[in-house]
Amino acid sequence: MKKVVALVHNLFDDLELMYPVLRMREGGIEVIIAGLDKDASYKGKSGYPCKSEIPFKELQCDDFDGVLIPGGFAPDKFRQIPEILTLLQEMDQEKKMISFICHGAWVPISAKILKGKKATGTIAIKDDLENAGAIWVNKPVVIDGHLISSRTPADLPEFGKAIVEFLK
Repeated sequence: MKKVVALVHNLFDDLELMYPVLRMREGGIEVIIAGLDKDASYKGKSGYPCKSEIPFKELQCDDFDGVLIPGGFAPDKFRQIPEILTLLQEMDQEKKMISFICHGAWVPISAKILKGKKATGTIAIKDDLENAGAIWVNKPVVIDGHLISSRTPADLPEFGKAIVEFLK
């Protein structure tokens, strides 16, 4: 069974976290929710609560086949957490799935793993992606090797499908 860690922090985009999590679980993929602390509750932008199962400080690349980074305002917090950046760098080196949507692209930008890679995100961070050396593509889902990116909640069906197909 494949295992993915999904990142959560306050003001995550409710749909961008829960939709892919549910799609993966329906596809037989184990999903673990990681937050600052174990058993902490976080509220999404729309008020949906999500409880973490493991703290960021315990994340180990060897324990997971991929990572899900939702958008919202949470990515601005994620990209300041050294354990998350290290996790992404190690997953990138091992070519494990790194999926991100909307403002979630800020995290691989801060991990400095997008230079020369095709990616997408919300139009609001197109310049950020390009300044990080990524090749911004305006499509619902962009797959470049082990990197899977999407733009907005409107693209969630394609994003969820791409993640599940990649992990099968």
